[in-house]
Amino acid sequence: MQVLSFSGELLLRGFWLYVWEIECTVGNVWLYVGRTGDSSSAKAQSPFNRLSQHLGSNKHGNALRRQLLGVGIQPETCRRFDMIAYGPIFQEAGTMADHQPIRNRMAALEKELRNALHSAGYNVLNAVYCDHKLDDALWAEVADAFRDRFPKLQSLEGGR
Repeated sequence: MQVLSFSGELLLRGFWLYVWEIECTVGNVWLYVGRTGDSSSAKAQSPFNRLSQHLGSNKHGNALRRQLLGVGIQPETCRRFDMIAYGPIFQEAGTMADHQPIRNRMAALEKELRNALHSAGYNVLNAVYCDHKLDDALWAEVADAFRDRFPKLQSLEGGR
């Protein structure tokens, strides 16, 4: 028997950050860091939408599946998938002109979160490439939110 349980808030569209925590075998845990907010359109889906895409068969949307396969792990053999989502940090924008600056701020936060988790000693599957400026105040808020689940982030001064 399988149970999937989540709050309805996970259905809200907007700009979110999320971390997948995947237990493959006892003691073998991987993380994957992501965000909502498309690069090619003014859309910002819900984390629930990304949940299904990440593990689906569409090669353009299943980044988590591809990352797991890349390290020799069949997703169907994993013991547990947890998605830890924080947001919406920003509401979905109406136009691409309004969307892009928010998306860029989110991309910088995604990169910082990925790098902070990696630096704290977590096994992170993906790399995040971004040259956008980090909003330090917003990063402090994000780091605080994820520290509850990922306590090794405490060891980094200021979360960085």
